[in-house]
Amino acid sequence: MRIPSKRRYSIFVRPLLWLQKRHYGNVLNPAKLWGRRPTLFWLVAGFFGFLDRSSSPLAPVIRSLICVRVSQLNDCAFCVDANGMKLAERCDSVEKIKALANWQHSNLFNAEEIAVLHYVEAMTITGQKVTDDMLSTLSQWYDEDAIVELTALVAFQNLSAKFNTALDVPEQGFCSLPIQPQQQDSDTTNKTDTPQGQ
Repeated sequence: MRIPSKRRYSIFVRPLLWLQKRHYGNVLNPAKLWGRRPTLFWLVAGFFGFLDRSSSPLAPVIRSLICVRVSQLNDCAFCVDANGMKLAERCDSVEKIKALANWQHSNLFNAEEIAVLHYVEAMTITGQKVTDDMLSTLSQWYDEDAIVELTALVAFQNLSAKFNTALDVPEQGFCSLPIQPQQQDSDTTNKTDTPQGQ
């Protein structure tokens, strides 16, 4: 990481770090950076906790597909690793997970997932734009409040991935599946897949 961990964190941050260590076996690498600013850390943790709550209008698999795809597009090693682990827990298709970087060329994704992934890429890829047609398509599955929440999740994951990429936050070996870090162009057939989380 471009900024090292602190030797000792604020008493306001230590409970979150302890919970992470208990749940994952280690403190998450981004937490070592967010933990330098306790208020920011709590705000970020609370924001994501709300977006990934069990009562979300977005299904767990959809939430994880969003997070992994945004992570791939931002080439965030930590995010692909951590979000890939969560997707593997939620999705019953390993082939779908492996195909996510090139979802446009796969028949494993249903119409709802395709609509969401189009929206994710329009929000995330520089030069692309969200269109009224995209929102109209999403409205087949989501009401306006759910679309606002979907948009917030995409925006949050972009914040997280860009933060981690800028500060070179490494993966932690959570996901053993070979999930490509980013979409490959169709003319780059000589490139090999890069396993994440191994």
